[in-house]
Amino acid sequence: MTIVFVYSSGVLSLGQSRTDLLNPMPATRKPAPSLATKKQPAQARATETYERILEVTAHTLADVGIERLSTNLVCERAGLSPPALYRYFPNKYALLSELGQRLMQQQNELVGRWISVELFAGSPQALEDAVAGLVLDTYRVTAQTVGGVWIMRALRAVPALQQVRLASHAEVTAAQTELLAQALPQANKAELRLASRIVVELIYATVEMLFDEALDEQAVARTVAGMLLSHLERIRPGLAKRPGARSKAPAGRVKA
Repeated sequence: MTIVFVYSSGVLSLGQSRTDLLNPMPATRKPAPSLATKKQPAQARATETYERILEVTAHTLADVGIERLSTNLVCERAGLSPPALYRYFPNKYALLSELGQRLMQQQNELVGRWISVELFAGSPQALEDAVAGLVLDTYRVTAQTVGGVWIMRALRAVPALQQVRLASHAEVTAAQTELLAQALPQANKAELRLASRIVVELIYATVEMLFDEALDEQAVARTVAGMLLSHLERIRPGLAKRPGARSKAPAGRVKA
């Protein structure tokens, strides 16, 4: 039989002090799920199974979303037994992690295609065009990837997967900081690093917004590019006054 004492501040069981009631033990945190693949396929047939699992996962994610995605559902749709999947992936988070790393690698490769040291020696308009192009290309690559928008959402919303996104962003930030340091040698490197980190996050958030709201893609990309160029002008005064600059209205707007 449990004896209970009632106090104005709560209810105590026998053997429990008021200190216990006022300072309850913190809830035990569940260990983070493993994101690492158990093994990499070594033979052609194994590689085919591995890629089949990821392909079906992406399609299933696009169909049912993050919460309803499960390894059992993936197995059912892929026509595989659970042991066949668990040979490579310990849980659904490992599946999402692999898809996330692949998507972010595709996104990151676009940066080098649009942004270079030489670009900073040209006109401000050329730099603005390049940043707008990077935003639009990142959006299109994500849209063309099966389950792309859901993969992006998972990388932000699922605590266990956030490190995948942050590690990728850190890699791009470091590369862009070095590029800016070459292009703007007189600028403070710490400020360049902070600006690079914010730009990476801003572009990522902009792409998410384009999926969430019916907005003019061109206008959004132009606005973001203009904001970034404006900040670069603060870092290096005179950047926006270089010869060769031309005026160009954002898409969808009529220039006065």
